[in-house]
This record gives sequence, C-alpha cells and structure tokens, in this order.
Amino acid sequence: MIYLAESGSTKCDAVFLTNEGEEIKRIRTIGFNPYFHDEQFVAQEIIKVPEIAELGGQVDQVYFYGAGCSTPELNAVIAQGLKAGFPTAEIQVGHDLKASAYATWDGLAQITCILGTGSNCVYYDGAKLEAGRSGYGFIIGDEGSASYIGKKLVQAYLYRQMSEALCSEFETTFGVDEHIIREKVYAPQGANVFLGGFAPFAHKHIDHPFFYQLVFNGFREFVETQVLPFPNSRKVPISFVGSIAHHFEPVLKDVLHFFDLQPGKVIRRPVDGLIEYYRRYIMNYQNVNHGNH
Repeated sequence: MIYLAESGSTKCDAVFLTNEGEEIKRIRTIGFNPYFHDEQFVAQEIIKVPEIAELGGQVDQVYFYGAGCSTPELNAVIAQGLKAGFPTAEIQVGHDLKASAYATWDGLAQITCILGTGSNCVYYDGAKLEAGRSGYGFIIGDEGSASYIGKKLVQAYLYRQMSEALCSEFETTFGVDEHIIREKVYAPQGANVFLGGFAPFAHKHIDHPFFYQLVFNGFREFVETQVLPFPNSRKVPISFVGSIAHHFEPVLKDVLHFFDLQPGKVIRRPVDGLIEYYRRYIMNYQNVNHGNH
C-alpha cells in the first residue's frame, strides 16, 4: 500500500493507494512544517489519525511532500516523525514545490506557484525543477499568501484603516482584540497560521474596493518578487495551487492580465493532480525498471 500526501503548514491532503495505483481512502490531517514542528510533534499527531492507526502498518511506501521540506536535515525531521504512523514503510519526504509542479504538469514547461498559508514558486519543464526566489517565510516574504493577507488585515484593523463597522465585525468574527493579536503574533509557534486564519474576511468583503486592492497588491507583490525573476516568465503558463489561489482566482487573473502573463491551471488541492502524476510517471517508471531486472 502507498500513502501519498501533500502538506502545507496548516493542513495536509493525503490518499491511500494500492500498489497498482487504485484509490483506497482519502483523508485530511493537520499540516507538518519542519520549521514549526519537531519530530516528536509529528509523531504524536500522526498516530492520532484514525485511518493511519488502522492502515499505517500496511503501508510499504510513503511519499510526503511538505512546506518547509527543503533540505535533507529538515526532511529527516518529518520522516522520523512519520515513522510512528508507518513503522514498516520506506518514507520519502520532498518539498511541496515538487508536488505542486507535478500536480499541474501537462507535458509543457511552466511556472507553478503555491498560494496557501505561505507562498512559493517553481519552474518545471519535465526534467529541470528550479525553485524561485521564494520560501522565506511570513516575516520576510510569503507575498500574496493567507498569512500575508491576514497580516495586512490585522494592520488595517489596528491602524483603523477599516471603518469602525468593519473593525467591529472583525473583532466579533474572530474574537480578537489588540492584546490577543500581540500575544498570538509574537508566540513561539503558529503565528503564520494565526494570521492566515483572517484571510476569509477579505474574501467575504472582496467586492469592497479596500479589500480587493489589499488582495490585488499582495498578488502583485508576489508576481514581482517571485514570478517575474524567472527569465522565461512571459513565455510559459503560470499555474497556481492552494486555497488562496482558488478562492481569489478572479483577482489573481486580474493581476496576471495586469502583467500580461499567460494563465495556466488553478488547482485548490494538489493531491488530485499528484495522484495522476504518480500513476502516469512514477508507477510507469517503477514498472519499466522492474521489468529490466
């Protein structure tokens, strides 16, 4: 049995497959990011998932693609934690950029962008996988992401750049005030997820010029800092994965039009495309190699 997972910092979409690629069960767990979660945390949380408790011992191979999984050392943190849920499996951990590139791959070179809790981008032509100038986290970067939009909303709330009615609605919706925001934002862990949780407020009010402009500016900064530096950014489609890309797709398309860029796919959950990529490329590759022995 195979466990195939694509994880952001907040949530993880995963699927159990037979060794022939047939879908058994699809689940959602919390997300794991080695910058915020250690091996012990991953182990404690993974064994709480009922489906993993039931099927984990039967899994032979784990393919886990996650946010922050960008070096062998960071990948090892996640892999060791996952061992608790998949004790007999061979575990391979890779960057969520790979999952996104694979999920949107249709045989032609393209740039694939992640817009979820964080933001990132990668160029993939079927052979070369080239990461962009991105992945610096919510304090330095993550332009256009949920945490970026949330940060801008919090600033607008604290500086009273929104009307008093909207500020009151913001407080009531999320049960926050200045003290709670300070406490959560400067906590040792989870500030990016906390800030990202405010993004739905912008979506609710996206027809209001203030919120449209806030989101548009975030996407514009994302394109300027992360997409345009690719030499061929104006020659290939620009695809997107993630909840923010999905929910704010009309604004995203406006920004691509503003820069005269070619729109590609927009996929909410990369796991769907990842299953197809696994079946088409990974399984075929393994079967061919197996036949050569």
